Amino acid sequence: MENLREQLVRVTLAWERAFGNAPQITTVLSEYDAACLVGCSTDSYSCAMQGTTAVQKGHDFIFNGARYQVKGNRPSGKRGSFVTWVPKATNYDWDYLIWVLYDSQYQIQEAWQWEVSAYRRAFDSVKRLSPAHLRLGKQLA
Repeated sequence: MENLREQLVRVTLAWERAFGNAPQITTVLSEYDAACLVGCSTDSYSCAMQGTTAVQKGHDFIFNGARYQVKGNRPSGKRGSFVTWVPKATNYDWDYLIWVLYDSQYQIQEAWQWEVSAYRRAFDSVKRLSPAHLRLGKQLA
């Protein structure tokens, strides 16, 4: 199943070259990659995700009893393109948040983890999160 990730990225990048914009795969890739970063096997992740939906409230996946919320960013790769904004969690119905930053080829550049109470204390009143904010957490990659 690991090959599926490579295939998805390859097709997405081909689409982007052909049509100028990439299909929206950052969310599903970041959720999969975050699960791998915390030690979840591909088979376990596949089993855990069966029956879930993209609009599930609160968390994106559960591993070892912990609920994980995932945010991901990817710059387009166009000149001057870099990430300045990180999506903020809209609720606190999770135990850990993981933020994944990719390069334009969907290779992980860095990943950071936050525990829910620390995230809430640090960012509840912050209107716009940047990569610098999330880099204050626990580095995973």
